[in-house]
Amino acid sequence: MNEKETWFPKFKPYQGNLDTTPVQTDEYLPPAKSMVLGLQHAFAMFGATVLAPLLMGFDPNLTIFITGIGTILFFLITGGRMPSYLGSSFAFIGAVAAVTGYSGVGVNPNIPLALGGTIACGLLYAAIGLIVMKTGTAWIEKLMPPIVTGAIVMIIGLNLAPVTIKSVSGNTFDTWMAVVTILCICAVAVFTRGMIRRLLLLIGLVTAYFVYFLLANVMGFGKPIDFSVIGNAAWFGLPSFQAPVFEASAMLLIAPVALILVAENLGHFKAVSAMTGKNLDPYMGRAFLADGVCTSMSASVGGTGMTTYAENIGVMAVTKVYSTTIFVVAGVFAILLGLSPKFGAVISTIPVALLGGASIVVFGLITVAGAKIWIDNKVDFTKNSTLLIAAVSLIMGTGNFSLHIGSFDLGGIGTATLAAIFLNFFLNRGEEKTEELKDESSAAATAVHH
Repeated sequence: MNEKETWFPKFKPYQGNLDTTPVQTDEYLPPAKSMVLGLQHAFAMFGATVLAPLLMGFDPNLTIFITGIGTILFFLITGGRMPSYLGSSFAFIGAVAAVTGYSGVGVNPNIPLALGGTIACGLLYAAIGLIVMKTGTAWIEKLMPPIVTGAIVMIIGLNLAPVTIKSVSGNTFDTWMAVVTILCICAVAVFTRGMIRRLLLLIGLVTAYFVYFLLANVMGFGKPIDFSVIGNAAWFGLPSFQAPVFEASAMLLIAPVALILVAENLGHFKAVSAMTGKNLDPYMGRAFLADGVCTSMSASVGGTGMTTYAENIGVMAVTKVYSTTIFVVAGVFAILLGLSPKFGAVISTIPVALLGGASIVVFGLITVAGAKIWIDNKVDFTKNSTLLIAAVSLIMGTGNFSLHIGSFDLGGIGTATLAAIFLNFFLNRGEEKTEELKDESSAAATAVHH
């Protein structure tokens, strides 16, 4: 049986030079390097994976624990073909708030209703994955050519930018510390080599953390880091699980979020394809199925809906390490993190300013990855239809323009994605018809002339 007929690829050890050669999806690094790179991915997902459940009133420790299990399950279902970390999805926030009436403060008393709806969403998403596995991705390609997928990838980065900037704009000290974090990461990225360069986010964050400690805790310039939470936290503890409640209205409201996840993850997978230089389309159905299954699994025990994480794609963009085995290591770290309140407390001491600075770098890299899709596919911007598809969708996504269908909120990314798809279908069909009429007119004029 050849490799194409097997579920998993034949993994092989990486033989290249870390300074110049990317680590491909089917290659693996030595255990020590894999552990450090896996830890970096755990750091990259941490901020958003904690923030999303907090915004919905879920338990962050449980969510981190479940994302670790989900990421490993994603690796198994996709056959180790798609490098991705599954974190808590922001796409569910609007729908969950509408279902539960949650105001954003404290614990959400109506979480079970949201869990039932999220399970329905995961099952719908998994069904879409099975259809893609059966029919292939040709119809998705027609629906989402490079002009659309490039725009979607850029929208993901640009849509997240205002939230990130706002998080570091609370006071002058935080703003400057975000700048320090960016400079630390950039310095590691440009002025180092080998393994250190690959760990630019982790080393950049640790360096910025030390600078923050000196300025705030020692010199008294900003809000000092509170280490008491570490001492008060237990070393080991199981997260608290919750059972779902199934109510038709809640399920109908949350289930359509699956369409947003398809668009969002399609953009993510296209970005990864562009980075790796490999056609990952044949495994897209598996990835949709895996994300859907993991979303339902997460919600069945009290966790949030899940999605492939842009933050970790950003990490891959700068490290050039695409090995899927690294994400298994990251998943193990997340499970340990979820089982150890003390470990979680250590990570929670990272100031928001530092996470915000790192996010500026990561989301910027995602945005540039979208532009790279346009460049690599030689998208023709001399055509008015192409210009309008890009222009309208990018501004909608960046400005978080959101349409509401009843009580269902499409969100900025969802609205901009649907706008790009619709405009591509509508404008390109119109342009093709114009070209046909022009050709017919030209042929008729030629015939009359002769």
